[in-house]
Amino acid sequence: MDSSAALYTQLKGAKPFFLIAGPNVIESEEHIMKMAKHIKAITTKLGVPLIFKSSFDKANRTSSKSFRGPGMAEGLKILEKVKVAYDLPIVTDVHESEQCEAVGKVADIIQIPAFLCRQTDLLVAAGKTGKIINIKKGQFCAPTVMVNSAEKVRGTGNQNVMVCERGTMFGYNDLIVDPRNLEWMREANCPVVADITHSLQQPAGKKLDGGGVASGGFRELIPCIARTAVAVGVDGIFMEVHDDPLSAPCDGPTQWPLRHLEELLEELIAIAKVSKGKQQFAIDLTPFRD
Repeated sequence: MDSSAALYTQLKGAKPFFLIAGPNVIESEEHIMKMAKHIKAITTKLGVPLIFKSSFDKANRTSSKSFRGPGMAEGLKILEKVKVAYDLPIVTDVHESEQCEAVGKVADIIQIPAFLCRQTDLLVAAGKTGKIINIKKGQFCAPTVMVNSAEKVRGTGNQNVMVCERGTMFGYNDLIVDPRNLEWMREANCPVVADITHSLQQPAGKKLDGGGVASGGFRELIPCIARTAVAVGVDGIFMEVHDDPLSAPCDGPTQWPLRHLEELLEELIAIAKVSKGKQQFAIDLTPFRD
């Protein structure tokens, strides 16, 4: 079994769930190494499998003046240092087909951003790397769309696919989280991940003092969405974590404070252990249907 298939098997069997976590974007090598060290210490203590996440480029930003990160070449060097120093699997996102090969040489999981979840060429290029592919559901998509997105990756011969819920567009500058999607996305026949931080964004919903807009969000509701997802029985939790969210250059309003990570995970583990949302506890409701 190759390393990608072995990691995929490990994640599918993770109890009570696996965690994808890290700062939204690479700010500096020093900051990323610090965050990886502290997050790993917490998850090791609690026995939660960790995949470290950060982006080398935030290509989808509200403003062209927004911070995007160090770029692919420098960003991958930093992520590789994290991988070696802390023996952690790495996930980062791609935006163009041409990036997949280089990213696949470092990342254990390649993430497809929500706005690109239907881009066939990107999905195929990512699938051909043989790495695990985490596809985020578009904010504009029904959960059933993810079946086709997953099949595009599997069509390359790569069976290592995950799908990720991150909210649905609702009105103007807002998202809503529909827990039904976490169940319906299982039709893709692969692990389901809940993005509990991006799901609480208010895209372009924050007015800036100097004019223009940026993304806002409801950090205080992250535990609420997390509790829901774990009770439903997701396989993995995705959450962006920062030691100082108020100063984060990207998505500060929806990054969870590092100082509160351990207590939140402890609560989620407790919920997962008693929840009947897992498939092995599913109740057959067929006799009650019309």
